[in-house]
Amino acid sequence: MTTAQDVRPARPAPPTTTRAARPGTGARTTTSFRGRVVALASAAWRPALVLLVLFGVWWFVAWRELVPAYLVPSPGAVWETMVEDWAMLAEHTWVTTMETVVGFVLAAVIGVATAVLLVYSPTAEKSLYPLILFAQVIPKIAIAPILVVWFGFGAAPKIILAVLIAFFPVVVSAVAGLRSIDPELLEMSATMGASRWKTFRKIRFPGSLPQLMSGLKVAVTLAVVGAVVGEFVGADRGLGYVLLLASGNLDAPLLFADLILMSLIGVVLFLLVELLERLLIPWHASRRGNVVLASS
Repeated sequence: MTTAQDVRPARPAPPTTTRAARPGTGARTTTSFRGRVVALASAAWRPALVLLVLFGVWWFVAWRELVPAYLVPSPGAVWETMVEDWAMLAEHTWVTTMETVVGFVLAAVIGVATAVLLVYSPTAEKSLYPLILFAQVIPKIAIAPILVVWFGFGAAPKIILAVLIAFFPVVVSAVAGLRSIDPELLEMSATMGASRWKTFRKIRFPGSLPQLMSGLKVAVTLAVVGAVVGEFVGADRGLGYVLLLASGNLDAPLLFADLILMSLIGVVLFLLVELLERLLIPWHASRRGNVVLASS
């Protein structure tokens, strides 16, 4: 006699735990890597070409002696100076870099904290914002001698000057970013019972990052200017001090080498902030290379 269990179809065997690699995975990874390399090369060749043209013009002017050598030295003379005086230049470059980084970090922390205070407190905004604007329009070169008198010839005046110059872009960008959040999103967060701190941590601050990072990229380059200006007024170390010595001695190769190192500090710090931006907001539209715009 046949039962119901006898006519049931046999269950298929469970799949094995070993998964075959999906076809095309390695090719897709290789293609992605090649695409990044191609994108980087396509983005870098134009500025590289401009630098090459400028270098060619510089070399031609020095070679033809269109300008006296004590005003525009040849690229070879600048390179020889950088090689011969590299130990001295590296020491002063480190001093200026340290002053710039410390000043920029302090400006970022104090600036973001000030922006949060201005956004969450209308009284603080009405009281402090005009003073911040007034302090920004004061020429920082006029403040530098006062800082030297107060804090001496050490690193403190240079760091404070870097903070003062880099502070304003951070505050303005952070205030604009914190206020750019959709009010309906904030109302929904309050309706769901989220505290101010949780709303700030989950909604306000992440939403303000695109504008804040733009302000930080401006501030990091201004911090270099602040540190160098502080070294102009009173210092015995730093690239600003070397610049004064080179100009006083009419040492054009050292002067150009010093300017190149100053520029490299600003460029490297800017690229580091750019990398931080890519890590923090990879979801933002500015970080997507190919954005398709739909025509209305």
